[in-house]
Amino acid sequence: MKDVMKNTNPYHYSFVEFEKRLAAGKHRWLNGMRMDALSSFSRLGFPAPKDEEWRFTDISALSQIPFKPAAKCTKCPAAAEVARHSIGDENAIQLVFVNGFYCEELSTLKKLPKGVLVGNLAVALDADRAQIEPFLAKLASYRHSAFAALNTAFMSDGAFVYIPPATAVNELIHILYLSAGQPEATISYPRSLIVLGSGSQANIVESYAGVDRGIYFTNAVTEVFVGNSSLLDHYKLQRESEAAYHIATIQVQQERDSSFTSHSISLGGSLVRNDLNVLMNATGAECVLNGLYAARGRQHVDNHTSIDHAQPHCSSRELYKGILDDGSSGVFNGRILVRKDAQKTNARQTNKNLLLSKDALINTQPQLEIFADDVKCTHGAAIGQLNEEELFYLRSRGIGKESARTLLTYAFASDLLNAIKIKPIQCEIDLLLLARLSRTRERAPETAA
Repeated sequence: MKDVMKNTNPYHYSFVEFEKRLAAGKHRWLNGMRMDALSSFSRLGFPAPKDEEWRFTDISALSQIPFKPAAKCTKCPAAAEVARHSIGDENAIQLVFVNGFYCEELSTLKKLPKGVLVGNLAVALDADRAQIEPFLAKLASYRHSAFAALNTAFMSDGAFVYIPPATAVNELIHILYLSAGQPEATISYPRSLIVLGSGSQANIVESYAGVDRGIYFTNAVTEVFVGNSSLLDHYKLQRESEAAYHIATIQVQQERDSSFTSHSISLGGSLVRNDLNVLMNATGAECVLNGLYAARGRQHVDNHTSIDHAQPHCSSRELYKGILDDGSSGVFNGRILVRKDAQKTNARQTNKNLLLSKDALINTQPQLEIFADDVKCTHGAAIGQLNEEELFYLRSRGIGKESARTLLTYAFASDLLNAIKIKPIQCEIDLLLLARLSRTRERAPETAA
């Protein structure tokens, strides 16, 4: 099994070709970092079932597929296809990437406040190096995560957002990563860097979607720096092809009196792993983590979150909910760490799961690690099924069985939907979830408990 998990040779061969292209190109200042990241990947190898952080998520099938780096499309997808995955906000700024590469003709860039930078990372690596170098690969460590190391080794393009101090961007910023089907199994490495200066504010959406139904692997890394007294609402919407693999790391660092809110929605993918790590690096920081995952068929969705209360007088609120049907499976592992000097910490964590089938499975593990004595911390988890009395009540009023089930399932997720402040995003996710629940019931009406 260890040999299988250490099967990293295809990536080494790909890196040799990648390095040849880099030697003749720009961004040479990154080459040492890339080599170091590849060495980390070689040392770590793919996670094995005996690794505690991966014991409920078996990636042996993924590790055996010889994924090749996705090629830059010579022709971008049709505008109608992009529109299907866009957020319904005509004022939004939209960056579109296909197979990890920026597609200028499908992107919408508008006039922005002075000093705001929104664009593709490949260009910004030279033009805006002073804003990038202090953060890139400094927040998301590639020395302890095989997938972050792999992404860093092959890092070449992605999104860069920089909001200067005392600046509010009122327009929604949408970063859309599309994967277009290719004849063979491919891998892309989306990289996003988001930096908010002191006293700034922004709303940013990251979307991941598949144009075709082919087998592909999205290995994404997002680094977020939230400066003093700044405010960021971050949304991640994952609706990959159901034959796709999606593994993503989001690393957040918060400074004094900052506010970070995350909404993570996972609907697609065959095997999905979301790692969201927040470091509360100064006093007065606040964070809210909301998550919703819905799986069906043989889908597997794994959410690992970590909130590091490294300084006193910080607060965090976390609510993740899962809806699992058919033979799907899920994992929630939420870790709250309160360090020795982090007095006056206030933290609450909740995970709730709804199983719509006797074959669906969830492994949930909320964790508190507290090394301070003046704190308020709670955590809890719940697993349940639809309430038969509530089903009977709806059916007695003339509502059909499947419609009643859909209504109750939707109600289970409604508090997370209502927490989304931006109406176009709320409406988009609302429609996606309703369509998803309706199709789920049509596919397997007899599997529910």
